Amino acid sequence: MIDLLRLCAFNAAYAQAIDNDELERWPSFFAERCLYRITNVENEREGLPAGIVYADSRAMLEDRIAALREANIYERQRYRHLLGIPVVASADAGGAVATTPFLVARIMATGETMVFASGEYRDRFVLAGDQLLLAERVAVCDSTVTDTLLALPL
Repeated sequence: MIDLLRLCAFNAAYAQAIDNDELERWPSFFAERCLYRITNVENEREGLPAGIVYADSRAMLEDRIAALREANIYERQRYRHLLGIPVVASADAGGAVATTPFLVARIMATGETMVFASGEYRDRFVLAGDQLLLAERVAVCDSTVTDTLLALPL
Protein backbone atom coordinates (compact mmCIF):
# COMPACT_ATOMS: atom_id res chain seq x y z
CA MET A 1 0.00 0.00 0.00
CA ILE A 2 1.21 3.48 -0.80
CA ASP A 3 0.83 5.74 2.21
CA LEU A 4 1.39 9.41 2.96
CA LEU A 5 4.81 8.86 4.56
CA ARG A 6 6.06 7.02 1.48
CA LEU A 7 4.87 9.84 -0.79
CA CYS A 8 6.56 12.44 1.43
CA ALA A 9 9.84 10.48 1.39
CA PHE A 10 9.63 10.11 -2.39
CA ASN A 11 9.07 13.85 -2.91
CA ALA A 12 11.92 14.71 -0.53
CA ALA A 13 14.35 12.46 -2.42
CA TYR A 14 13.12 13.87 -5.77
CA ALA A 15 13.72 17.46 -4.64
CA GLN A 16 17.07 16.57 -3.09
CA ALA A 17 18.33 15.13 -6.39
CA ILE A 18 17.53 18.40 -8.16
CA ASP A 19 18.66 20.72 -5.37
CA ASN A 20 21.99 18.89 -4.94
CA ASP A 21 22.72 19.04 -8.68
CA GLU A 22 22.40 15.27 -9.02
CA LEU A 23 20.35 15.74 -12.18
CA GLU A 24 21.41 12.42 -13.68
CA ARG A 25 19.37 10.74 -10.90
CA TRP A 26 16.23 12.75 -11.70
CA PRO A 27 14.88 10.56 -14.54
CA SER A 28 15.08 7.47 -12.29
CA PHE A 29 12.10 8.82 -10.33
CA PHE A 30 9.91 8.19 -13.38
CA ALA A 31 8.51 5.07 -15.00
CA GLU A 32 9.86 4.22 -18.48
CA ARG A 33 6.57 5.37 -20.02
CA CYS A 34 5.70 8.57 -18.21
CA LEU A 35 4.53 12.12 -18.64
CA TYR A 36 6.38 15.13 -17.25
CA ARG A 37 4.98 18.53 -17.99
CA ILE A 38 5.44 22.04 -16.64
CA THR A 39 2.54 24.37 -17.31
CA ASN A 40 0.66 27.20 -15.63
CA VAL A 41 -2.67 27.33 -13.87
CA GLU A 42 -4.49 29.13 -16.71
CA ASN A 43 -3.39 26.66 -19.38
CA GLU A 44 -4.33 23.77 -17.13
CA ARG A 45 -7.75 25.28 -16.39
CA GLU A 46 -8.34 25.72 -20.14
CA GLY A 47 -7.31 22.13 -20.80
CA LEU A 48 -4.38 23.15 -23.00
CA PRO A 49 -2.03 20.13 -23.07
CA ALA A 50 1.10 21.91 -24.30
CA GLY A 51 3.44 22.97 -21.58
CA ILE A 52 6.58 24.95 -21.02
CA VAL A 53 8.33 21.58 -20.75
CA TYR A 54 6.88 18.35 -22.12
CA ALA A 55 8.33 14.84 -22.03
CA ASP A 56 6.48 11.57 -22.53
CA SER A 57 9.17 9.04 -21.63
CA ARG A 58 12.08 8.53 -19.26
CA ALA A 59 14.37 8.61 -22.32
CA MET A 60 13.19 12.16 -23.08
CA LEU A 61 14.00 13.16 -19.50
CA GLU A 62 17.47 11.64 -19.83
CA ASP A 63 17.98 13.57 -23.08
CA ARG A 64 16.93 16.78 -21.33
CA ILE A 65 19.58 16.29 -18.63
CA ALA A 66 22.24 15.39 -21.22
CA ALA A 67 21.40 18.60 -23.10
CA LEU A 68 21.63 20.63 -19.88
CA ARG A 69 25.05 19.19 -19.15
CA GLU A 70 26.53 19.17 -22.65
CA ALA A 71 24.75 21.52 -25.05
CA ASN A 72 22.68 24.21 -23.37
CA ILE A 73 24.26 27.43 -22.22
CA TYR A 74 22.56 29.05 -19.26
CA GLU A 75 23.52 31.09 -16.24
CA ARG A 76 24.70 28.90 -13.38
CA GLN A 77 21.99 28.45 -10.78
CA ARG A 78 20.64 26.13 -8.10
CA TYR A 79 17.18 25.41 -6.78
CA ARG A 80 15.91 24.83 -3.29
CA HIS A 81 12.52 23.11 -3.10
CA LEU A 82 10.11 23.61 -0.21
CA LEU A 83 7.37 21.00 -0.44
CA GLY A 84 4.06 20.72 1.31
CA ILE A 85 2.38 17.53 2.44
CA PRO A 86 0.74 15.59 -0.40
CA VAL A 87 -3.03 15.49 -0.55
CA VAL A 88 -3.85 11.93 -1.55
CA ALA A 89 -6.90 11.62 -3.80
CA SER A 90 -6.63 7.83 -4.07
CA ALA A 91 -4.19 5.07 -3.18
CA ASP A 92 -4.15 1.31 -3.41
CA ALA A 93 -1.64 -1.51 -3.75
CA GLY A 94 -0.71 -0.52 -7.31
CA GLY A 95 -0.56 3.26 -7.30
CA ALA A 96 -1.68 6.62 -5.99
CA VAL A 97 -2.93 9.98 -7.18
CA ALA A 98 -1.88 13.04 -5.19
CA THR A 99 -1.23 16.77 -5.35
CA THR A 100 1.66 18.42 -3.51
CA PRO A 101 2.24 22.17 -3.16
CA PHE A 102 5.74 23.43 -3.97
CA LEU A 103 7.80 26.58 -3.71
CA VAL A 104 11.13 26.74 -5.52
CA ALA A 105 13.80 29.32 -4.73
CA ARG A 106 16.47 29.95 -7.35
CA ILE A 107 19.98 30.77 -6.18
CA MET A 108 22.23 32.39 -8.77
CA ALA A 109 26.02 32.15 -8.86
CA THR A 110 26.13 35.71 -7.48
CA GLY A 111 24.23 34.55 -4.38
CA GLU A 112 21.05 36.37 -5.38
CA THR A 113 18.10 34.29 -4.19
CA MET A 114 14.52 34.71 -5.34
CA VAL A 115 11.26 32.82 -5.35
CA PHE A 116 11.34 31.23 -8.79
CA ALA A 117 8.17 29.15 -8.94
CA SER A 118 5.20 28.17 -6.84
CA GLY A 119 2.39 25.81 -7.60
CA GLU A 120 1.48 22.19 -7.18
CA TYR A 121 2.56 18.84 -8.50
CA ARG A 122 -0.32 16.79 -9.87
CA ASP A 123 0.98 13.25 -9.71
CA ARG A 124 0.08 9.73 -10.60
CA PHE A 125 2.35 7.18 -8.93
CA VAL A 126 2.80 3.51 -9.78
CA LEU A 127 4.59 0.66 -8.06
CA ALA A 128 7.16 -1.23 -10.11
CA GLY A 129 8.01 -4.13 -7.85
CA ASP A 130 8.77 -2.37 -4.57
CA GLN A 131 9.84 0.88 -6.24
CA LEU A 132 7.53 3.89 -6.26
CA LEU A 133 7.73 5.77 -9.57
CA LEU A 134 6.00 8.67 -11.24
CA ALA A 135 3.80 7.69 -14.15
CA GLU A 136 2.83 11.34 -14.46
CA ARG A 137 3.96 14.60 -12.90
CA VAL A 138 2.41 17.85 -14.03
CA ALA A 139 3.96 20.86 -12.32
CA VAL A 140 1.23 23.49 -12.45
CA CYS A 141 2.80 26.88 -11.74
CA ASP A 142 0.72 29.63 -10.16
CA SER A 143 2.18 32.36 -12.36
CA THR A 144 1.39 32.63 -16.04
CA VAL A 145 4.72 34.39 -16.56
CA THR A 146 7.60 31.98 -17.22
CA ASP A 147 11.15 33.03 -16.54
CA THR A 148 13.38 32.45 -19.54
CA LEU A 149 15.95 30.86 -17.23
CA LEU A 150 13.80 27.77 -16.67
CA ALA A 151 16.60 25.28 -17.24
CA LEU A 152 16.45 22.82 -14.37
CA PRO A 153 13.50 20.53 -13.76
CA LEU A 154 10.93 21.54 -11.20
